[in-house]
Amino acid sequence: MRNVTTASTPTRNRGNRRAEILEAAARLFAARGFHGVSIEDIGSAVGVSGPALYRHFTGKEALLAEMLLDISSRLRASAAAVVTASADPHETLDALLDTQITFAIEQPALISVHDRELGNVPEPARRQIRRLQRLYVEEWVTVLAELHPSCPPARLRATTHAIFGLLNSTPHSANELPAQDMRPLLHAMARAAIDAAVNER
Repeated sequence: MRNVTTASTPTRNRGNRRAEILEAAARLFAARGFHGVSIEDIGSAVGVSGPALYRHFTGKEALLAEMLLDISSRLRASAAAVVTASADPHETLDALLDTQITFAIEQPALISVHDRELGNVPEPARRQIRRLQRLYVEEWVTVLAELHPSCPPARLRATTHAIFGLLNSTPHSANELPAQDMRPLLHAMARAAIDAAVNER
């Protein structure tokens, strides 16, 4: 049996100025909303003038699009790596859960931005984001189908979306428990929810 990829948040190069801008913008958008943040606000957060940001992004909409495309792409890639790293679907599901939980704990601002601001992303970037997210869901459905072959795919897909809703509740609870306590709580709740969903028919 191959080893399952260790759960970790898909990361960028943190020394990269472009990444710093995206991270600062995510925090600001989460706190004040897309329309409540100016280019000058984002520049100030990273120590540059607002106009200097145009060397990296053509505007706020392009910045938001790259932010959500980036995380959608990294999550999908991390799931694909997890799925190909193990032949055991039980281990694979645990690794998928751990990866999503790490993201949820470490990146609550991105969760808030996606939930509230996807409609401000221009087309066709919005279509690309949704396509990546569908592919991410299908990685989970593939594993769940191995574990529960008699469960209809539509139910497995609905279960996956519900699990994301549970795990991505962290913007509302991030300060309630330290990460070392939140992580096993989320994992246990997610496993229990999956078991209930696939067995309650």
